[in-house]
Amino acid sequence: MNAPAHIARVAVRSVDLGDSIVADRVEAFVRGHGGGTPFHLPQWSRAVTAGAGHASHYLVAEQGPALVGVLPLTEVRSLLFGRALVSVGFGVGGGILALGAEAEAALAEAARALAEENGCAGIELRGGTLPHGWHRHQGVYADFARSLPQDDSAILSSIPRKQRAEVRRAFGNDLSVAIDADLTDHYRVYAESVHNLGTPVFPRRLFEAMLDAFGEDADILVVRSGGKPLSAVLSLYMNGTVYPYWGGGTFAARSARANELLYFELMKHAAARGCTRFDFGRSKLGTGAYAFKKNWGFDPTPLTYASWGEARDTNPLDPRYARKVAAWKRLPLWAANLIGPPIARGLA
Repeated sequence: MNAPAHIARVAVRSVDLGDSIVADRVEAFVRGHGGGTPFHLPQWSRAVTAGAGHASHYLVAEQGPALVGVLPLTEVRSLLFGRALVSVGFGVGGGILALGAEAEAALAEAARALAEENGCAGIELRGGTLPHGWHRHQGVYADFARSLPQDDSAILSSIPRKQRAEVRRAFGNDLSVAIDADLTDHYRVYAESVHNLGTPVFPRRLFEAMLDAFGEDADILVVRSGGKPLSAVLSLYMNGTVYPYWGGGTFAARSARANELLYFELMKHAAARGCTRFDFGRSKLGTGAYAFKKNWGFDPTPLTYASWGEARDTNPLDPRYARKVAAWKRLPLWAANLIGPPIARGLA
């Protein structure tokens, strides 16, 4: 009679992403997993640390010699919003990415131990497997993604009629489109855009770190009028999907339909790069961004997040923040850009 084969238990440890061999192993796992996102990649965690100063903890689950799960965590420390482990800082995705229930449970337990060890009051998981017994948060965000046609005419035809008419209006407004390596115009536009929404802008060095970390898998598309930037977006690319992530437009972009041209041109650009899927990202229900994405023909997919311990409240739509948001909008843009980044670090 043959003796039963020994099955190794799952073990979890924190790894150093500065080790290229370790980072390559993790990246290969993430890219090969159907639920992998740019937020799971080592590049994201390294950029968060380099660009915002937050410590990154990258947990891996192993079963014998095999890598069977990962969980990127950002240790966020803020005087305004407290201390928490977040998966993952500045991302809208992340969370537990594993090959089985044992690895999922082991990663969740290791995250809890890490939070207690580092004095963090809670853990936030933005996607991935939701651990049993953790608190679930839903009804706040939805994601918008769909397939991307492969030629310009098909892309235009895929846009609903009313939104397609807005794109066509942009064609007659003497706008120029460029893929830029320079962050200057993008940051100028993005900072004005979030200021108009009443929220502080992230540090410029965060965007610099992302562009540096992702290399050819990131770029910036800018729409200009007479050389002046009206709208811009920083996008990431992974496994045939484009992720337009940090984008915005100035007040003048509205009448010029620059935002409409921005995303149409990004679809064309992404298709030319070989992308077959366009992930418009998440938006809060009931917001203008939510309606804008629906107008483009994207169906919302509700998102459910999970938390353990004390959950932070960083939602600017919370009525308790209404006065602060209104006051922030009244700040001169130069002042908001000066004092905003240190505050925004805590919103990771």
